[in-house]
Amino acid sequence: MEGNIGELGQFMGAGLAAIGSGIAAVGVGNVAANYLGGALRNPSAAASQTATLFIGLAFAEALGIFAFLVALLLLFAV
Repeated sequence: MEGNIGELGQFMGAGLAAIGSGIAAVGVGNVAANYLGGALRNPSAAASQTATLFIGLAFAEALGIFAFLVALLLLFAV
């Protein structure tokens, strides 16, 4: 009986951790949308903001990768 409850906990925890990957996708979209909105308002400043765009995308994507890693650890850790 305990093994089934333990497996249930693993699957629930992995599912909750995997939600972070979806939220990271929303974050990446938000960063790109804000950059595009600013670039359309002031096209001459867009070239100087591309480095900031890529840093923001990298941080948002890294959080999704960490959430995915936690989900895998919860599923396959002994």
